[in-house]
Amino acid sequence: MKQLTSTLAILALSTSVGFAQMNHNMDHSNMPMSDQQMEGAVHTKAVVNSIDEGTANVSHDPIPEIGWPAMTMDLPVLDNAQMMGDVAAGDEVTLMLVQGEDGMYAIGAIMPN
Repeated sequence: MKQLTSTLAILALSTSVGFAQMNHNMDHSNMPMSDQQMEGAVHTKAVVNSIDEGTANVSHDPIPEIGWPAMTMDLPVLDNAQMMGDVAAGDEVTLMLVQGEDGMYAIGAIMPN
């Protein structure tokens, strides 16, 4: 009985994390990313501090799925990143971060909030 209860608790927690990752209102249907990248993608709310060619400086909320606390950092922007609207410094956005083969995360999509 203990094992069944533990299994159900783990299943419930993992399901809620999965729904949290999917409940971000981004349309991923046209994104040129592998299924593995899409499955491992994480989302977070952030403020864009600056955005340059290939890099964005953002202040993001904690990202518990990958163990990151809230912080300000430079993140690479993928060449094929989806910009879902105009984004400028000071804008509040939702970021989709994808993990590369090197294990590092980069911005795969930015959507204004």
